Amino acid sequence: MSKFMVVEMVCAVAFAVGFVALGADGSGADPRANAAEHAAQAAGGTAEVAGWTEANPFAKASTLPFQAPPFDKIKDSDYQPAIEEGIRRELIEVEAVANNPEPPTFANTIEALERRGELLTRVGNVFGNLTSANTNPTLQKIDTDTTPKIAAMNDAIYLNPKLFARVKAVYDGREAAGLQGEAKYLTERYYRDFVRAGANLSEADKEKMRGYNKELALLANQFQNKLLAATNAAGVLVDNKAALAGLSDADITHAADAATAAGHPGKWLITLQNTTQQPPQVYLKNRAVRERLFNASVERASHADDNDTQATIERQAQLRAQRAKLLGYPNYASYALETQMAKTPDNAFKLLTDLSPAATAKARGEAARMQKLIDEQKGGFKLEPWDWQFYAEQVRKSDYALDESQIKPYLEIDRVLQDGVFFAAHQMYGLTFKERKDIPVYQQDVRVFEVFDADGSSLALFYFDPWARPNKIGGAWTNAFVGESTLLKQKAVVTNTENFSKPPAGQPALVSFSDVITMFHEFGHALHGMLNLAAYPSSDVPRDFVEMPSQFNEHWALEPTVFANYAKHYKTGEPMPDELVAKIRKARTFNQGFATTEYVEASLLDLAWHTLPPDAPLQDAAKFDPEALEKYKVYMKDVPPRYHSPYFAHIWSGGYSSGYYAYLWAEVIDDDAYEWFVENGGMTRANGQRFREMILAKAGTEDAAEMYRAFRGRDASVTPLIEQRGLSEHASARVR
Repeated sequence: MSKFMVVEMVCAVAFAVGFVALGADGSGADPRANAAEHAAQAAGGTAEVAGWTEANPFAKASTLPFQAPPFDKIKDSDYQPAIEEGIRRELIEVEAVANNPEPPTFANTIEALERRGELLTRVGNVFGNLTSANTNPTLQKIDTDTTPKIAAMNDAIYLNPKLFARVKAVYDGREAAGLQGEAKYLTERYYRDFVRAGANLSEADKEKMRGYNKELALLANQFQNKLLAATNAAGVLVDNKAALAGLSDADITHAADAATAAGHPGKWLITLQNTTQQPPQVYLKNRAVRERLFNASVERASHADDNDTQATIERQAQLRAQRAKLLGYPNYASYALETQMAKTPDNAFKLLTDLSPAATAKARGEAARMQKLIDEQKGGFKLEPWDWQFYAEQVRKSDYALDESQIKPYLEIDRVLQDGVFFAAHQMYGLTFKERKDIPVYQQDVRVFEVFDADGSSLALFYFDPWARPNKIGGAWTNAFVGESTLLKQKAVVTNTENFSKPPAGQPALVSFSDVITMFHEFGHALHGMLNLAAYPSSDVPRDFVEMPSQFNEHWALEPTVFANYAKHYKTGEPMPDELVAKIRKARTFNQGFATTEYVEASLLDLAWHTLPPDAPLQDAAKFDPEALEKYKVYMKDVPPRYHSPYFAHIWSGGYSSGYYAYLWAEVIDDDAYEWFVENGGMTRANGQRFREMILAKAGTEDAAEMYRAFRGRDASVTPLIEQRGLSEHASARVR
């Protein structure tokens, strides 16, 4: 997950102009000095940027289709001068808007600001994704060096009193000027974002804001680098191949290759994914190895070494609360959620705490069933967290006669992509896809597809980067190298990045059904980026709605016509047998007590950190998680949170601070939307077109709640979610 994180759709200019202004060089400069000058000094001055020439591949828009990045020409040394030159140019452009002698209008102020930052956006969209997907020490150093400069630039924009005066004038006169639709909504967002960034603060408080923002930016960067190193260092090294009993031959070969790459030939290395529980725990028969793997996961980034993130997150939480206080909020979550659908922390807490009794009750039942199985097998031990995945799979085999190893041969990744993910997009929206091997990529495993609309016109480019590697942070996410904007005459160039296990050379690329769901999920984000018709680049979508299109797209993975089209044996091409398909459907709600509980726990940890008051002392990260989970009566020893705080990248470096609840909030909406499809004929082109026009095409151009209400005819109901997760027998009346 990138700094925009997991699945958050980045289809505008978040790197260059994202409003979370971060900055202050601590130089003691006169606070009355020109804001752009202040930022320019922090960025290295207003003189020519060292190393910058017009030969830099970012100097002009790419001549490739859709302005796709020319990765065959880009060198690591090109990024820093392009970023710094982009900052310099953007500051000049902003000052031109601020000092415009003409009366403020939408065109010469808001629209002019939307046109700014062409160079910085161009390089930033590429650099922002590569520092997550294909990083190296050079890129990490550039990221560290340029983070405070971006911070200072953002402060120069949002704390510029002359610029804010113009924005306020357009905002105050929006009715008189007859602004409507997207232009009016954008103007209101600009004014709101300037105020929330501190535009109304005194000069002394603006200096405090710059200090908070600079330190927060550096801490987020520090967290990401430490976590990547900690995750790589925490892999479990095994000396004896017999200890890996239960893993497939392909997985064992992958572990041997990983060990060799890490300098341990003749051994086996089980690398970590980003979540607490690890996929190999499903298959590892050796309980001691399962325990080692679990402990390596939960203890990563907490070893009092150079990769320990605990002090970093403790300070981040404190600074965020203090920053919120400066802006007049009681805590950071109140500040962050004001612009989301939830509006307040209480509303987010209510969703989570209302659902947690049903989730934990179901999880306790699941644990009891596994303990019964352990006892029947005369295991002689009590179920522990490192046993859950292994015995859940045994229960699934026993109670549902479903074995993951039976499923995988029918899920070859290219067939899932082209005959599943792409096929569903064709059925819903009329899209077609053609692989482009002439478009350069940043890593040899990345693939590029041109996307065509129903009328045959060229719509977008789509990059697919599926395999895990040591220089890629964990998780899955969607970004854009080029964001759609009718104002800028740009079409989308979108990326999906995952972390699936790459098969050894010569072996079929088979994935699990959970990987299939991830592919459909991320492509839902990609569709949101490709099909939106926003005029302006800054058409951002609330976090607790941005997950709605992606989670909605997951539903089509089991749509009969779609499933039958991609679930075919990799050797024979035979479709998956009907009895196996029926087992998958029957097991759809299996282990949902665990899945819901681990998610609710992580979401509550996020909110617990971000509802700390500004005067709270530094927290002890080692004690924080169990104390917070006990407080909200959701602690289960057998079911740890999906992420513990020291490796919870969503909230410390990924843009989801106070917002991890968003997946569940959006799931209420996406399950309700899917219910509409069921009620109205299912997957048809007509229904798909309606969803496209009323949801996807609008992106962030109007209020999300109103947008959904117009589509559905009412607010979303939580009942479909409870049914989809199989929690109905445990659900209390208060969440119905």
